Amino acid sequence: YRLTFMLILQRKYHTMIKKIITLLTLALLTLSVSAQSNLKKVYDETSNPNTMIDQALAKAGKEGKFVVCQVGGNWCKWCLMFADFVEKDAEITQTINDNFVLSHINYNPKDKDNKEAQKMLQRLNKPQRFGFPVFVVLDSEGKVLHIQDSSFLEEGNGYDKAKVLRFFKNWTPKAVL
Repeated sequence: YRLTFMLILQRKYHTMIKKIITLLTLALLTLSVSAQSNLKKVYDETSNPNTMIDQALAKAGKEGKFVVCQVGGNWCKWCLMFADFVEKDAEITQTINDNFVLSHINYNPKDKDNKEAQKMLQRLNKPQRFGFPVFVVLDSEGKVLHIQDSSFLEEGNGYDKAKVLRFFKNWTPKAVL
């Protein structure tokens, strides 16, 4: 009788542990989805990506700056995290504002029939091969100077300030020209 009672307690204990693990997993998933949805959407999904590049180039030409195209989309957690990271860091924001016109160029890899997006990828030398977000540095004439794989700017579950600053500072007009 005592053995049966112990077995019943053991089963109830295992069932309770399974329920706790399931609840914790659901809570973490909810937090993850919530965190992504709380990030500001920075990509205009209705704009023509080539027009956006042309507008950025016109502005950069007038201001003596380069263009950085951050190619990605609102579907991309790391794209939104980067935009948030930059916005919250005054030194990075200042470095960008002093040297670049930053343009968030929308691209959805699931939309293979979008002719304008395909033209944009050709124009930027097929940056999608590096994943998203990907950064394309253009001179004021629109020549691709550099394509930056964003994974080299990451550290843990976010971005590394020193790596991001190094990337931007190494591609300023002053550094390149």
